[in-house]
Amino acid sequence: MSRHKITPRSKGILLAAAGVLAVAGAAGITASASADEPSKDAKGPVPKLVVGTVFAPVSAAQWAQAVTYDTAQVPVGARVQVKEELRRDGGTRIELRVRDLGADRVYGAHVHTKPCGKLPADAGPHYQDKADPTQPSVDPAYANADNEVWLDLAANKDGSARSIATVDWRFRDGGARSVVIHEQATATHAGHAGTAGPRLACVNVPFM
Repeated sequence: MSRHKITPRSKGILLAAAGVLAVAGAAGITASASADEPSKDAKGPVPKLVVGTVFAPVSAAQWAQAVTYDTAQVPVGARVQVKEELRRDGGTRIELRVRDLGADRVYGAHVHTKPCGKLPADAGPHYQDKADPTQPSVDPAYANADNEVWLDLAANKDGSARSIATVDWRFRDGGARSVVIHEQATATHAGHAGTAGPRLACVNVPFM
C-alpha cells in the first residue's frame, strides 16, 4: 500500500475541509436554512446559523470556507466562527469569534455582499440595509453600524477575540455572503466612514 506524505498545503486543506464538514453536518444549520421567520409571539428556539472553520491559503479560495490574504496577521489554520440568530423582534444578531490571529491589536470586520475569492476585493462592498446610491460608500448616513454590520475585534495576547453586532433588520435573500477581516479599526468620519484598511481574510457565510 502506498503512503501519502502530508505537506503543509495539504494539512491546511484537510483542516479547512474538516471545518466545512463539521458545520454542514450540524443539525442547526440545516434547520435554520429552511426555518420560518420567528414572530414576536412565537415560542421555542429562534433560527440560528453557525459556520466554524479555519483559514486556508488563498490558493484554495475556489473551495475553502475561509481564506487568508495576509498570513502574518491571519495565519493558515487560524480559527474563525460566525453565528447568526434571527430575533423575534425582526432583528438579527451576529457574533464573530477568532483565534490565533496577530496578538494585541484591533481589526475591523464587516459583513460583505459577495463570497470570498482569490482577490480580497472579490467579497464586494459592505452589506447595507439601505444602500448608498454613491459607491464606494463613505457617507456616515449610510456607512454606519446601524445600517451595516460592524464586527471590529480587539485581539488579546493569544490572538483571540469576540464581537457581537445586533441590528433591527434582516438580510435580503442572498444579499450577504461573507465576513471580511480588515487591518484597522473601522473609521466613522465623513469621507472615510466604514473604511478599515486592507482586507486580511474572508470567511464565507450563507446568511439567512
